[in-house]
Amino acid sequence: MAFNLAPFTDTTLSSEALELILAEHERDIAPRLRWLWGYFRNEPSRPGGELPQATGLPPRLRGAWDPWSDDRMVDAAASEVVIENDIAWRLYTMIDFMLPEPVVLLSTAGEASQRRQIEAALDAVWEASGGMSLLHDALLLGHVYGHVDLLLRCDVERLTALAPDLDALLELPGEVLAEAIRVEAIDPTRGVPVVDAADYRRLEAYAIDFTRRTSDTDERDRHGNSLASERVTEILSGAWRQVYVDGELVDEGPNRASPGRVPVVHIQNIPQPLCYAGIGEVEPLVPLQDQLNTRLSDRAARVTMQSFKMYLAKGIEGFDQVRVGPGRILSTDNPDAEVQAFGGDADSPSETLHVEDIREAMDKTSGVPPVAAGVVRAKIGNLSSGNALRVTLLGLLSKTRRKRVGYGNGISRMSALILEALDRAGTFATEPKERAVSVHWPDAIELDQDERLLNAQRKNELGINPERVLAELGYEADRPSA
Repeated sequence: MAFNLAPFTDTTLSSEALELILAEHERDIAPRLRWLWGYFRNEPSRPGGELPQATGLPPRLRGAWDPWSDDRMVDAAASEVVIENDIAWRLYTMIDFMLPEPVVLLSTAGEASQRRQIEAALDAVWEASGGMSLLHDALLLGHVYGHVDLLLRCDVERLTALAPDLDALLELPGEVLAEAIRVEAIDPTRGVPVVDAADYRRLEAYAIDFTRRTSDTDERDRHGNSLASERVTEILSGAWRQVYVDGELVDEGPNRASPGRVPVVHIQNIPQPLCYAGIGEVEPLVPLQDQLNTRLSDRAARVTMQSFKMYLAKGIEGFDQVRVGPGRILSTDNPDAEVQAFGGDADSPSETLHVEDIREAMDKTSGVPPVAAGVVRAKIGNLSSGNALRVTLLGLLSKTRRKRVGYGNGISRMSALILEALDRAGTFATEPKERAVSVHWPDAIELDQDERLLNAQRKNELGINPERVLAELGYEADRPSA
């Protein structure tokens, strides 16, 4: 594929270099990311196919898989495979603790009237982009892959026509506003960053590369390439934007929303020094998940073999044709005849202890104990319910606070880009120093009303901004009438 990158005057990117970057992403990075998603989702690629987590089982359990028979197992030795996905519920629990309720965006502008207008404009754009659904998607992608990119799409001319001022912007339906300006969460399997050679934190350009289906049929050419799909490549920089479909340029234009800056905000789930990609929550759990599935499969095979009795008959002719059951009489003239029973379920304390040890290791690695998902299996002390839960969930709450710093910073930076785009469209004028936004996250563990009011009273006594205190309580400050 040949790219015409001449309009990208703000970058040193060449067509050959971009092709190498895209090829490296598809060859090395994307397969690993899809592997992480497979372990999280654990969904077979086709009905009756092998589960992604089954690839981590030892050969004695996996058996032989035939790729020409829809990945169906052909070795009966692997019939007792048990897969228990302990990764998915932990990630969903982390996200529930991160975002149990919508976040509150608070402007730090000097004038109260300007702060209220900024917050109203941001709320409108974020809600039009999906609101909590968008943030949940971004959190899920970040937790699985280790990072997520937020992209601002803005048609400045369309935005100016639809919303010449802030009042018109606030009156637009969400689906109409989203056609002019919206925030998108980019799947890391599709997003390809082009970082500055001298600073990995600075984006020189950004590409979105993926293949999409064009029809319901799967026609292929003589080389085996699908004729029912097309490759889409979008390239963004601070100055220009291009879209290619199967190597043909179909759309391009200048970046008027944020000139000089790639309209992408990068968020790392857990920071990884000197790397663009962050650290996700799935990869550390994969070895423990494999070990858990192995032990559960072994236990299932043992229970199957020991849950029924077997009989060894000596000196009784035709015993193999007799159905063993209550009230049946077996007779023989052989004085040496004998029937021996063996089998039956037996306790295996070491096996049970080992499975519990693996689960505890997953609790420590992820920071998510079963009680976080509502499974209470032990006493949690004589403290009040809120304090007891905080002590029990100390690791998860600490981890949640750390991650909120990174995600909150990303939301703030994207909010600044939104305000800049609204300013350039003439919809809502702001100065760069007025575009700073603080993100208030809801409490992961809900306080009772008395505790919340007492905390709010103490914050007021300390002189904290009353508008922020009211926002934490879920109330909106009274706005003066026009």
